[in-house]
Amino acid sequence: MIRRAVTPRVVPVAAGVLTDASGRVLLARRISGRDLAGAWEFPGGKIERNETPEEALKRELKEELGIDVLATEPLMSVPQHTGSKSIMLDVFKVTKYSGQPRGLENQALAWVPNSKLRSYPMPPADLPVVAVLQKPPHYLITPEPTTDTTRFLRELDAALASGQRLVQLRAKTWQEKPLKALLTLTVALCKKHKAQLLINGQLGLAHDFDVGLHLTSEQLMALQSRPLAARLPVAASCHNLEQLKHAQALGLDFVVLGSVNKTASHPDVAPMGWKTWQEMRAEVSLPIFAIGGLGPQDVAAARQHGAQGVAGIRAFWPNLA
Repeated sequence: MIRRAVTPRVVPVAAGVLTDASGRVLLARRISGRDLAGAWEFPGGKIERNETPEEALKRELKEELGIDVLATEPLMSVPQHTGSKSIMLDVFKVTKYSGQPRGLENQALAWVPNSKLRSYPMPPADLPVVAVLQKPPHYLITPEPTTDTTRFLRELDAALASGQRLVQLRAKTWQEKPLKALLTLTVALCKKHKAQLLINGQLGLAHDFDVGLHLTSEQLMALQSRPLAARLPVAASCHNLEQLKHAQALGLDFVVLGSVNKTASHPDVAPMGWKTWQEMRAEVSLPIFAIGGLGPQDVAAARQHGAQGVAGIRAFWPNLA
C-alpha cells in the first residue's frame, strides 16, 4: 500500500493589535486547556465558516474583551505550520473601538510597551507580528560603491533622508583599507539619521565598527553559533528552507528570502514566486524580508504573505529606480 502524505488543514484565525493612548499594546494570556497555555498573544480567535476575517475579529473581541470594534486596518497575514497543525493568522490594527477591554474568559490581559513585547513568551505565529510593529518595512541594500565615494555618500544621505532606516553596506570588491575609510563615513551618516547599519560578510569590521552583520548563505551555513553580541543585529541571505531553519536556530534577527520575481540583476535565476515563498515562511517564525523585483509599493502585498517587508537595491537607491 502506498502511504500518501497528509496535508494538514489550515485553520484560519483573526487577531487584533490594540493600542492605548500611550502606545502600549494589548496582549492576552492563553488559558489552561488550550494549546500553548500560558503564552501571550494578540487577542482574537478562529474564523468561522462564512465569516470574513474582519467579521471574525469583531465577534471574537466582543466575546473575549467586551469591546465593539469600529475600524480596522490590515497589518499582515502569517502562515504558520507546527507539527500537524497549520494556521493562517490574519492580523489587523484596531484603529477605533468602544468599551474598555476586559478578560471575559478569565484570561489575563497586559498593556505592554512596544519595546517590551519580546519579553513575553508568544506562539510562533505572533512573533512576526511583533517584528512588524518594531522594525522598518524596508531593507536598503547599497549598490557596489564606485571610487566616486562622494557621490555614493551623497546618494546614501538622500536615501536616508527619504526615510530608510535599515541599511546593508554591500562592498564585496573593496580592499580592507579603503573599505574602512568608507565604512567610517557610512557609520557617521547612519548615526546622523538614526538608521541601523549592517555590513555584508565582514565579521571583523562588524566587530571593529560596532555595526551589524549580514551573512551570505554560505557564511550562514558554516556557522554553529551567532557571531555577534545580541545588541548588534545579525541577518542573512536565504534561498531555501534549510537555510531559513538554520538562521532561526542560530537566533538571527532577520533574514532576506528570494528571489520572489525575476530580476534584471540575476536574469538567469528562476524566481520562486509568492506561493513557494509563503510555504517556506510557514516553517519558521523569524522576521523575513522578501527580495527580488520588489519595491516600496509591494510592502502591503508582501505582508499579506507573511513578510516583514521588502529588501532591494534598485527600488530604494536614488538614480537607480
